[in-house]
Amino acid sequence: MEKMLRDMALAYHRNPRPGKTEVIPTKPYDSPADLALAYSPGVAYPCLEIKDDENKVWEYTNKGNLVAVISNCTAVLGLGDIGAKAGKPVMEGKALLFKIFAGLDCFDIEINEKDPARFVEIVKALTPTFGGINLEDIKSPECFEIEKRLKEECDIPIMHDDQHGTAIISGAALLNALELQGKKAGEIKMVVNGAGAAAVSCTRLYVALGVKPENIVMCDSKGVIRADREGLSPQKAQFATTRDIHTLEEAMRDADLFLGLSVKDVVTPGMLKSMAPKPIVFALANPDPEIAYEVAVASRPDLIFATGRSDYPNQINNVLAFPGLFRGALDVRASDINEEMKLAAAKAVVEDGEKVPDAMASFGIASRSALLKWCKAYREGGAEALRPEPKGRPKGSGAAKEGMTREQELEVRVRKLEAENAYLKKLAALRAEKSLRTGRRQRP
Repeated sequence: MEKMLRDMALAYHRNPRPGKTEVIPTKPYDSPADLALAYSPGVAYPCLEIKDDENKVWEYTNKGNLVAVISNCTAVLGLGDIGAKAGKPVMEGKALLFKIFAGLDCFDIEINEKDPARFVEIVKALTPTFGGINLEDIKSPECFEIEKRLKEECDIPIMHDDQHGTAIISGAALLNALELQGKKAGEIKMVVNGAGAAAVSCTRLYVALGVKPENIVMCDSKGVIRADREGLSPQKAQFATTRDIHTLEEAMRDADLFLGLSVKDVVTPGMLKSMAPKPIVFALANPDPEIAYEVAVASRPDLIFATGRSDYPNQINNVLAFPGLFRGALDVRASDINEEMKLAAAKAVVEDGEKVPDAMASFGIASRSALLKWCKAYREGGAEALRPEPKGRPKGSGAAKEGMTREQELEVRVRKLEAENAYLKKLAALRAEKSLRTGRRQRP
């Protein structure tokens, strides 16, 4: 089975032409007159307009629809530090997801630099080109410093998706799972296995959603992160416990929620059986979860179990968040994606289609289909219907718009769209473009 998947994946990436993306002109280019407008001498006029008013770069270039996926490939999926060239297929894949789910053009940029300071300077120098930057697969703890500095020093939205995309979607999954299990965020006991970028970001968002810090136990490869351990990083120190708990097995007893962002096979059926009634387990290690799906669901019938894999029920999938979040951020020219926006996006994911806020409706978000949400079916399907399939696009734009609206209230520099109709026309044009591209014959 694995050999078949390998052969299919290699053929997919090699044929009929290597790679997964291409650049396509958006303007006529069939005549000398067209080329005189596209390049010299006509191109000088938009250059001069932008020189006099830099904001016109959004009017005359593709900046407003262009995202960069940037990585030094030091933490690629479950493969680790595999190098910039070896990580390129992953970044190309992320670029493809931006295009098909949000209509955003995207360049993948692999930077052969591990020093955080130098990496930051390289990325900063690229910001005039892009409307937003998605940082990807950068190892912890360097990723925290890199994202923090870039957000402070750049004027476009920058987000490390490994941290925040996972946090948003798993946060939405948590809210739904709590409802299914009849629990409240402020009353649950939570165990986190893993203390990397995604684990820390998820835990922070869960606290914002109501989980009490004193009810959280975080573990790393050395065991429970305790306040009396020396040499803790600031990220680990904020979740260090003073409770007399030392191992993952001890922490799991009577826990309501397990969040795994670590390695495979660290959780046993006995650990799941020791959890509180109606437990929630998010085993998100990639590519293999902390406990196999078949083993987990056989351990107890009252379990809600989710993984990061598409071949199991209840996949917690970042693609339900990051394309729409960036789509919304670029459309309103946000200068940041902050915690309040991520919290708003997670809550908007959960909203029933009939409860779309007016702010979303004003951006043309349909009440039932276009809004990224967890459909009513989960109430009927229970533990096997925790999340929707990522179909169509632009998924997540409703959640992003809700986040943007709250962001405006927090005085982040956001330019409002000139008119609601302009945005609706833009979405219609993107859908039409996708239809044309889908019907376009692939060039050899």
